[in-house]
Amino acid sequence: MKLKIGGAALNQTPMDWANNTNNIIQAIEAAKKEGIHILCLPELCVTGYGCEDVFLSEWIKEAALDQLFQILPYTSNIAVAIGIPIDFENNLYNCACFVFDQKILGFCAKQFLANEGIHYETRWFKPWVHSTKNTIIIRNSSYPIGDLTFELFQIKIGFEICEDAWKSDTERPASRLKKQNVDLILNPSASHFSFGKSAIRYDLIIGSSKTFNCTYLYANLLGNEAGRIIYDGEVLIAHQGKLIQRNQRFSFKAFNLISTEINFQTNAIPQNILNPDTREKAYEFWEATSLGLFDYLRKSKSKAFVLSLSGGADSSACAIMVAEMLYNGLEELGLKDFLSQLNLMHLYEELLPYQSDNEKLKKNLMAKILICAYQATVNSSEDTYMSAKVLAESIGATFYHWNIDEQIKRNISTIEATIGRELTWHQDDIALQNIQARTRSPLIWLLTNLSSALLITTSNRSEGDVGYATMDGDTSGSIAPIAGVDKDFIRQWLKWVEKTRNHKGLAIVNNLSPSAELRPLSNTQTDEKDLMPYDILVKIERLAIRNRKSPIEVFEILIIELELEKNILKNYIIKFFQLWSRNQWKRERIAPSFHLDDFNVDSRSWCRFPILSGSFEQEILQLIND
Repeated sequence: MKLKIGGAALNQTPMDWANNTNNIIQAIEAAKKEGIHILCLPELCVTGYGCEDVFLSEWIKEAALDQLFQILPYTSNIAVAIGIPIDFENNLYNCACFVFDQKILGFCAKQFLANEGIHYETRWFKPWVHSTKNTIIIRNSSYPIGDLTFELFQIKIGFEICEDAWKSDTERPASRLKKQNVDLILNPSASHFSFGKSAIRYDLIIGSSKTFNCTYLYANLLGNEAGRIIYDGEVLIAHQGKLIQRNQRFSFKAFNLISTEINFQTNAIPQNILNPDTREKAYEFWEATSLGLFDYLRKSKSKAFVLSLSGGADSSACAIMVAEMLYNGLEELGLKDFLSQLNLMHLYEELLPYQSDNEKLKKNLMAKILICAYQATVNSSEDTYMSAKVLAESIGATFYHWNIDEQIKRNISTIEATIGRELTWHQDDIALQNIQARTRSPLIWLLTNLSSALLITTSNRSEGDVGYATMDGDTSGSIAPIAGVDKDFIRQWLKWVEKTRNHKGLAIVNNLSPSAELRPLSNTQTDEKDLMPYDILVKIERLAIRNRKSPIEVFEILIIELELEKNILKNYIIKFFQLWSRNQWKRERIAPSFHLDDFNVDSRSWCRFPILSGSFEQEILQLIND
């Protein structure tokens, strides 16, 4: 029996019923035109995966069913797996509703729930007990629910839902499906992106098709669904240990459909064997942030981004990310669809004359989408001003610059008159640095509000670790796109993107030492002098935060790995743990950030730490005395 099977990635939004249902229907209609017999859609695609505590509400379950019954009429002559939450006996289950020819065949329930890192599924859902089935009554009709298989088109079909597949080969549902001689396993997923994860996923899907002697179809969500998590929209089809179909990840389209034909009677391996689409970390960052920013902008219904462009690495990276968002979106969607998705169609007639000149088109559109400002003080250097100006001009961003010394002086004078003494760098170093950063904030926010825009904050993960940022100053913003990656990576990525994407405007910043430029220029302030070398900070961070090692354990590992004098390394480790403990309150207030690595320091998604603690005092004392 030859069957055409397909999977579609969908760019959904929590509780955006019109968008979600329309994407599902459009994907089904496209699949029918391609002659697809069986279509797999992503996990919880009806509601959106990221509804969080709204899943605890009674009304959302009925709303989801309303959408399901709106979708059913579009499933004539096609079988479709549709992700939906189902309330059964006062428990909520994460289900794949399998429908065929406008009829519900049953609800297959997820057996293993993701409950680590950024996932908290056990807060909302109950895991289904394997090998059990039951009957559910929905709107006066009864349907099977549970650990189900289906016989359709003369083949046997089973399910694993996302986390189900990530368990051991003996635990996971596929081990039991193999014993039932299942021909096709469908995996509707909401598997978040992180660096290098796609390569692991390839091994999982291809290996599963071999181990369980089946065809395995995996369909993931697509895009920045709910704010912090980006889904790569990967769709993979493997057969008998070979990859036979895959799509292009990180599409800017509402859905991304692929299909292939399988001869289930002969089980012959198709001739079009593919290789995994593996990418280096810098490339994945470019892909993920481009789509992440695009979705954040359009789903927040904002008109532009505003950026305080300091001329340093972090703000330069954010400017480039917005530019690449625009370039990638235009390339895939074209001008009209790109503007339509961003609710910027009023710009179409104005930009139409530039369509024959791609460079002019991009720069004229960038002037509308990214507004930058260089806010100088007496401590700002000519180098950073030129770095900011040249970069903004190279990508076409609107660029303003002004001086804030008078505002700073007024603020300082008010306090000096109040406390009856002059503020000095010797006595009031941190306060005098912070007032500069905080004086910049009201002005850039004013520009943001006037533009109906999103303010980008440029804090990176390394700064979040040690609190090397001014709260209500340089941390002000609506979105922190680089808060999930470390400073050392940002510096390397800027060199990569200058070379691979031909961003000549990065030449100046890529030759500067990172500096906050908040002390007098004679001080030659640099970030690494204030903190420690960034490459060392990253090593300490991964051991202390990702691997949860104590100060003495971090030291014992790094003293072997690094060529550093013993006391210097101890001082770096002590400084890290002290600053980490002291600055949890700052991490609690960082703007929403993208989850990009296998860990992050956002207390609302991956890393919970008490605001008040013993600050590792006993552990640090142990390190000192070692």
